[in-house]
This record gives sequence, C-alpha cells and structure tokens, in this order.
Amino acid sequence: MDQRELIGSLEESIRAAITGYLAEVWTAMPGIVESFNPTKMTCVVTVATKSYVRAKDGTQSWVQLPNLLDVPVIFPSAGLFTLTMPVTAGDEVLVIFASRCIDGWWQNSGVNNQPEIRFHDLSDGFALPGIFSQPNVLPSVSTTAAELRTNDGTCKISLGSDGTIVITAPNGVMINGTLVVTGNITSDADVKSGAGSHSLSTHVHGGVQSGSSDTTGPIG
Repeated sequence: MDQRELIGSLEESIRAAITGYLAEVWTAMPGIVESFNPTKMTCVVTVATKSYVRAKDGTQSWVQLPNLLDVPVIFPSAGLFTLTMPVTAGDEVLVIFASRCIDGWWQNSGVNNQPEIRFHDLSDGFALPGIFSQPNVLPSVSTTAAELRTNDGTCKISLGSDGTIVITAPNGVMINGTLVVTGNITSDADVKSGAGSHSLSTHVHGGVQSGSSDTTGPIG
C-alpha cells in the first residue's frame, strides 16, 4: 500500500494520482545498443534506467524494462547529405519517445493516420547516438576546434576557428579521385607520382644535354 493512501488529504490524493499517471509517460532515457540493422537503420536498445515497481502486495523492486525493438537511429541529415556512423553494440544512445504512434510514418513516410492511439509509448522511440556516461567520456576533447574523430583521438579531422584544417591519420589518407589544389603544397617527406615510381626528391631525367634544350620526363 502507498503510505499516501492513509493520509486523508484531497491534495495528496490528487498528487498521488498525477504521479501514478506520469509513471506511464515516457519522454527520453539513456539506452545501450544491443544490435544495429544498417539496412533498416534501426537498432535494438536496452533501456539503461530501471523502473521502480510496486507489486499488489505492496512490495517494491527495481525492474528492467524490455528491450526496445526497431528503434530508428537519428543521423545528422539534410538535403542530399547524411553523416552516418557505424553504430555498434555497446554504444550509448539517448532514446527519445514521440508523443504519438509513429508506425504509420515509419512504414510509409509522409503524412499518415495513427494505426494505434497511444501516447508517449515505449514503442515510439528514436535513438540518438552520441551521449556518454562518465566512465565512457572521450579523452582530450578540443575546446578550440570542431573535430570528426575516433573515440580515442588517434585519427581525426580538426577544423580550427582560424580556418586551419588538420588531418591526423596514422595509417595514411586515401583519395579516390582527382585532387585539385589551388595554392602551394609543402611536404616534410618525399612526394611520389606514377604509382609511386617517380620520386620528387631523387628522380632523374634522360636525354640531358648541355644547352637550352628541355629534358625528358623523369625516368626513376
């Protein structure tokens, strides 16, 4: 029995009724990804906050909520562009619950009727990646630049407020396409072309003669 039931107060009774109603209203909660479906762009989420439940006999206990299934993942997206990330089991996410049933929109897109009338339900969540509990906070978060980085910070693209872009890539940068540079290129190591066969530092030219003639292209 709720101890407030023993208090002969209308105000307290109303307060208890409102509290009981709000216990069934879901807004947002942290969760942990169990699995990710890249084809459907959904995930299965374990709710990271247990619910305090009172049984009919008056006993109370912490109860794990059921896993949330087919939760749409929110990626930053607009126009024809989207920033995707490889959502992985164990990632922490914020699950945001819609105020109405989202099934019609999710299955068909556009404006649809609600297949079921429900409010703030556990079935209508969206997973927003990018939250971190204290044991999982990122090391060395920059306070002066915007960064796209690995969590450990070993590989990143950093955009500074002074307009400087710094790419840190221990295993190299691969460009599939033509690179056009308007400006100077400075390198503190060798530069090679022709599938790596021509070194800018050590290549030689054939057909060299004294006079004003041009040399041939590099041969090694």
